[in-house]
Amino acid sequence: MSGRTRLALCAFAATMMSAGALLPLVEPSKWILQAAFLLAIQGGVGALARRVPLARTLTVSLQLLVTLLLLTVAFAREHALFGVLPGPQAVQRLAELLTSGADDVNRYDTPAPATDGIQLMLIGGVLLIGLAVDVLAVTFRTAAPAGLPLLALYSVAAGLSDGGAGWLWFLLAACGYLLLLLAEGRDRLSRWGRVFGGASRSSGGLASGFEGPSGHALAPVRTGRRIGAVALGIALVVPAALPALEGGLLSGTGGGSGRGGGGGTISAVNPLVSLQNNLNQPENREVMSFRTNATNPQDMYLRILALDQFNGSEWRPSTRRLKDVPDRLPQPAGLSADVSVTEIRTNISASPSYQQTYLPLPYPASEVDVEGRWRFEPEGRTLVGDDGQTTRGARYEVSSLVVEPTSGQLADAMAPRSDLAREYTRVPDSLPGVVPETAEKVTEGATNDYERAVKLQDWFASEGGFRYDTTVTSGTGTAAIERFLRDKEGFCVHFSFTMAAMARTLGIPARVAVGFTPGTVQADGSLSVGLRDAHAWPELYFEGVGWTRFEPTPSRGTTPSYTRPEAPSEGPSSPAQPSEGTSVAPTAAPSVSESCPEQMRRQGECGASAAPVPVDSGGPWTTVRTVLLVGLGALAVLSLPLLPMFWRLRARSRRLGHSGGRTPADATARVLAAWREITDTAWDHGIPPDESQTPRKAAARVVRLGELDGAAAAAAHRVAGAVEQVLYAPEPRAATGLSEDALAVRAGLRAATGRTGRLRATIAPRSAVRVIWAISERRAALTARWAGRPFRDRLPFRLRRPSRQEG
Repeated sequence: MSGRTRLALCAFAATMMSAGALLPLVEPSKWILQAAFLLAIQGGVGALARRVPLARTLTVSLQLLVTLLLLTVAFAREHALFGVLPGPQAVQRLAELLTSGADDVNRYDTPAPATDGIQLMLIGGVLLIGLAVDVLAVTFRTAAPAGLPLLALYSVAAGLSDGGAGWLWFLLAACGYLLLLLAEGRDRLSRWGRVFGGASRSSGGLASGFEGPSGHALAPVRTGRRIGAVALGIALVVPAALPALEGGLLSGTGGGSGRGGGGGTISAVNPLVSLQNNLNQPENREVMSFRTNATNPQDMYLRILALDQFNGSEWRPSTRRLKDVPDRLPQPAGLSADVSVTEIRTNISASPSYQQTYLPLPYPASEVDVEGRWRFEPEGRTLVGDDGQTTRGARYEVSSLVVEPTSGQLADAMAPRSDLAREYTRVPDSLPGVVPETAEKVTEGATNDYERAVKLQDWFASEGGFRYDTTVTSGTGTAAIERFLRDKEGFCVHFSFTMAAMARTLGIPARVAVGFTPGTVQADGSLSVGLRDAHAWPELYFEGVGWTRFEPTPSRGTTPSYTRPEAPSEGPSSPAQPSEGTSVAPTAAPSVSESCPEQMRRQGECGASAAPVPVDSGGPWTTVRTVLLVGLGALAVLSLPLLPMFWRLRARSRRLGHSGGRTPADATARVLAAWREITDTAWDHGIPPDESQTPRKAAARVVRLGELDGAAAAAAHRVAGAVEQVLYAPEPRAATGLSEDALAVRAGLRAATGRTGRLRATIAPRSAVRVIWAISERRAALTARWAGRPFRDRLPFRLRRPSRQEG
């Protein structure tokens, strides 16, 4: 295998290993296979162009052209000329996908769905980074700067991921870069041919041939090592230093999935994505609390925004113009004076850890008193933060309307305006036929839209056999609706958007609202809203009443009084008052049925009177075992950086611990081991071996650069003389005191080196790279053995005794 072929393969491997850090950001992860296939084609084209050979600029231009063709075939084939050539329509399609991908990045929390736009950004980004790495490392043969695009790829992944990329992804990226550096060093060294020096190939191959007058290694070898170390250090530091970005896929600790130490719960643009994470949190951490003078606060949902566009793949909010917040918000759309309305006031305090772009409000709010930079969106009646404004630590007062329609008013509602009906009853062509068919079947016999809406709500909540389960895979597209109707299990997201879609097929204007249920009443009369109170529900429009809440999700929130058969025909209901015949005496048995699902029982959705389940701690032996395992794991992690030091100590002990042998081969091995120890010790202290010099000149160089004098200099010359004697003398003589001489040279080098140099030589010895080279040699030997031919050392130097002819 040629050096450039090896470099091209290592560049491919380094790029894909760094791209692995992007895997946690998107689900499913099949895009990585497509990226690897396209990157392999791109690299193969570069390899063929260099083999022709073409000029470097032509090679890079050809790879860029092939990259554009690959992206066109993968994402815009139907718009391309002959299905391959990127014409104007194909370029426009790619631009549209990039725009939608950027919107999706801001909309979704991690892990985001693999939409076409996001896949184009991921695969295109990997191809561009791979091209930069291939150009730098292979075409121009400068592997060290190729670490910068790899670092950029990892840093982007670390900045976008929740809490930073994991250590495994950094380890993979770092190993890929080191693999590229080693391949480049081997390729550079192979161009010097077989040279002889005072140490083995393993002692300084990367530095040979690049030495200046002072004896120190020159760039690009030394520079490459330093760039590699700096790049790896930056890759560790940059993710930790990146500021937390708020909202959607860019959410950090502030606004996102609610995992880790952050307190954010719902993404700023489409909170459905992270709502499932909040419902599954082990701790119901408080995000806000409020006080209200409402008669029945358990019916007061805190609404963030409404999702009113359904394009087949998701529910999303419309893009609308924002206005300054008026002193008094306008009258809700569609609300007539005949409907009973009560105005209440609510004081809300958001947690300092809750960062959300939209301000949670009771619906419909009529007046909001809040500090900060907020804007008003009239259609959804929401307040949106401007110029980085969030809910973090906000305290505000809201006046809102409690709309109390009767069932008769809803049943007698007139048809909505044509423009409103046209916008809010639109369904995508991809909607499965089972959705309208099921809607017609469920609402059979209903005489008006109100009865149809109530039948849909009751079918989902109690009559349809649906099961509430927050572990079901989330999704807001037509495929998720079809799966939900088939499997009949899901959580509030599935119930709300499926009912809204079915209502639209019946001609009822519908949208999905996202926010929080009222939470839990505290001893002081306030209500605490936690992560697991995040919720989604459908809103249906009735002329004369306006947007009206329905609750199809079983065991969540409260069923509106105007949808219950026992609700009075006029006036507000009082569900908080106990009904006649209700026993107020405590019972011995829990009130929760044994059929309550385990998922709901874990989340406390089965009622406060559920009997606690005893937990077996496993006894003291389990605790001790856990402590031991954790301790051993921590010790192993802490020991990883010290592995080079341990290897160096063991190598020194083995080399200098040889006892006097009886045969000439034993004496030769002892001399060469002492010389190897001296060259490695000098290497650890910043003097890389020079393979082109004889042992005598190499010893003089170590004495000069290491500023040795007296006993240390004499010891180095004695060992060098012994090496030449065992290598070239017809009858080698045994030498004594070699171990003492090697230790004397080490003491002299340490004395002439500063404290930092001594610490570096001890903890991070440069000669520890021999381990990697040894693995490479064994791999080459196994490869040759499997090929059926004897293995011969192709390395520039190997310490051995020459034959008579060579002498």
